[in-house]
Amino acid sequence: MKKIIALFIIFFVIFSCTKTAENAAPATSEPDAKPKTLVTVAYPSDTAQLNSMITLNATATYLLKSDVKANSNGYITKMTIKLADRVGKGSVLFGLQTKEARALGNTINKLDPSFRFSGATTVISPATGYVAMLNHQTGDYVQDGEVLATITDAGSFGFVVDVPYEYLQIIKNKGSLPVTLPDNTVLQGKITKVMPSVDAVSQTVKVLLQVSDHTIPENLIGTVRFSKTSAYGLSVPKMAVVSDEAQSSFWVMKLINDTTAVKTVIDKGAETDQYIQIKSGNITTKERVIVSGNFGLSDTATVKIQKP
Repeated sequence: MKKIIALFIIFFVIFSCTKTAENAAPATSEPDAKPKTLVTVAYPSDTAQLNSMITLNATATYLLKSDVKANSNGYITKMTIKLADRVGKGSVLFGLQTKEARALGNTINKLDPSFRFSGATTVISPATGYVAMLNHQTGDYVQDGEVLATITDAGSFGFVVDVPYEYLQIIKNKGSLPVTLPDNTVLQGKITKVMPSVDAVSQTVKVLLQVSDHTIPENLIGTVRFSKTSAYGLSVPKMAVVSDEAQSSFWVMKLINDTTAVKTVIDKGAETDQYIQIKSGNITTKERVIVSGNFGLSDTATVKIQKP
């Protein structure tokens, strides 16, 4: 009987320890789910028109500037212009009187005041434009042929564009180009001159675009834009294309289901502000590509589509 009681006690102790160990053992935790990147998607298009645009700088300038020169040795007795004044061709700019004429005139006027001899001459403007430079003032003594002022020729005003030679024929065919100023004013520029020489280093040709507004200050820099090519083709939103640091390899993240995105290498074609043409790559218009949240995603990344 004692043996039976002892065995019962031993069995009870072993059973209690087993239960305690089971209760003390930590519950096995479930593996953490992969983190999902929140993304937005879009479908490629095969109907978008891709105009490859070229943007060039255009500098306001006067191709011709005329020098106003003294027509005799003498003193400047009159000056009718100031810096930046607009003058017309043939208008009187300066009055000159030679030293000899001044002395002789005083003598003659003393003898006969009614004669009114002055010996003064005038200097007129050789062109219509603005006074760009004044070199003398009233009372100065000048030599014959000395430059008194410089007048810009309004007829030669325009925007000069350095055009790469490969685009020259495209511009010639257009005949005119819009010029956008820094304040977003747009002027229509007519192509009037193409310089017959090419810069040896940059291989560009200077083209003059004349505009109707001649109040623009010289050396103001605007921009001209024109389309190089126009094509239709499979394209994706520009934000969908990702590149490496050297921009030598390009790819998009394409969804193979609602939660998995794979890296798809592409070759770019024409590019606009909104779209990039896909010349090669395993993409169709029925597949979705990621347009936000795609930066830094690895191949076969787990994603979550953000609802609009």
